[in-house]
Amino acid sequence: MTDRKLYLGALTDNRRWDMVNMRPDDVLVVTPPKCGTTWMQTIVALLLSGDPEVETELSIRMPWVDIRVREMPEIADRLEKMTSRRSMKSHTPMDGLPLDDQAQYICVFRHPLDAHFSYRTHVRNLPVPWFDLWYPEDDPDRITFRRFLDGGPEGFDTDAMPLAHIIRHYQAAAALADRPNVSLFHYADMTRDLAGTFARVSELLDISHPPELMNTLVQAATFANMKANPERFAPSGGKGFFKSDDAFFHSGTSGKWEGQLTPKELAAYNDMMDAHLAPNDRRWLEYGATGHAPNQEA
Repeated sequence: MTDRKLYLGALTDNRRWDMVNMRPDDVLVVTPPKCGTTWMQTIVALLLSGDPEVETELSIRMPWVDIRVREMPEIADRLEKMTSRRSMKSHTPMDGLPLDDQAQYICVFRHPLDAHFSYRTHVRNLPVPWFDLWYPEDDPDRITFRRFLDGGPEGFDTDAMPLAHIIRHYQAAAALADRPNVSLFHYADMTRDLAGTFARVSELLDISHPPELMNTLVQAATFANMKANPERFAPSGGKGFFKSDDAFFHSGTSGKWEGQLTPKELAAYNDMMDAHLAPNDRRWLEYGATGHAPNQEA
């Protein structure tokens, strides 16, 4: 681990990265949950293969190293045997990952409230009771949002994705953003300009495809296409990992939290964001490059 921070949750353990022999051309997709992880992994898979019909099989071909569900020696061995360019996924903040000077780190963020409400839907689609304490299905006392605000950035709280963990993710990535191999993307920007996202990622990966093929790859990664083919694009699609693969791609929209919070809850969220982030950082973390909601004037 050396000087990396420890992120040890009920489901994840970033010490597992100690068993990965990093390669100079590795690609790591690093995000808080429900911020566009699978979307970015799909973009990377399409660009690396140049095949719009590529079998993504993300959980096997582009494994989530942190999660304890699969034995780490098996994952490390599978990664070691890969002869093609590798990509991996992590929900660990950058200060808890091995930092290679040449591997590419693609960090993706989303409005924290959109990520939170998407996560609420996500945990209901998991056939396990692990999240019931944080995300009770019946929540008349609004415990879920209180824990979102009160949870810490590491330890047991890590896997429940409280606001402090999202902020830590952003701060750790932003602190390294001056490196040529650490890049920050925003879900809102990906939604507004998917073709532009492909162009930027292809440049980072030093990959080029003819314009017609690139257009086809972009179409393959649209939300509509991924939702229409959930058994192909959902992690472990078709294998019963989720109650419903289709529900994994719930809506892909932003702003679902609007009107769902009380004035007191929204004020508490605003206070915490302002206490930890400078105004420009907060605007970017919430809305990406435009710095404002789609329905607001620039």
